Amino acid sequence: MDTATESALTFRDAVDADVDALVVLIESAYRGDSSRSGWTTEADILEGQRTDAEGVREVVESPDSRLLTVEREGRIVACCQLEHRGDHAYFGMFAVSPELQGAGLGKAIIAYAERLVRETWGANEMHMTVISVREDLIAWYERRGYRRTGRTTPFPYGDERFGIPQRADLRFELLVKELA
Repeated sequence: MDTATESALTFRDAVDADVDALVVLIESAYRGDSSRSGWTTEADILEGQRTDAEGVREVVESPDSRLLTVEREGRIVACCQLEHRGDHAYFGMFAVSPELQGAGLGKAIIAYAERLVRETWGANEMHMTVISVREDLIAWYERRGYRRTGRTTPFPYGDERFGIPQRADLRFELLVKELA
């Protein structure tokens, strides 16, 4: 982990006043033309929205979740959801501003999140789901110590809150990392 990168960042829990800015950030990292300037875009496989204010607010207000907000120089540049699920934590809603992707922010944020769930909740594992056709993204997580489990769940076709699929083979695959 690049401690210089992490030291330039401010980590805090999101509050209701952050919801609109977080929706814009998440959308910019995954959907539409703005997402194409980064490498995490899903614009070729999904159209429509990635999330909405209601979905973000649910995470902010959930007693078992934290929406970790990451700032640099007073500007929100990244976020991730951390949810306590007994002996493990769930990592989701991860977004880094497209113009800052590839500079080590993602590595620093995920390392911070892993330490946080170990120290705060005593989590032994971090779980996440990734769209199985996102091979480049899955490879990035594998380089961070996550392993593919082969366990998948169907993509919610027909529920436009998650986007409008542009292909018929989308599934979520569970990735797991032992934190102990």
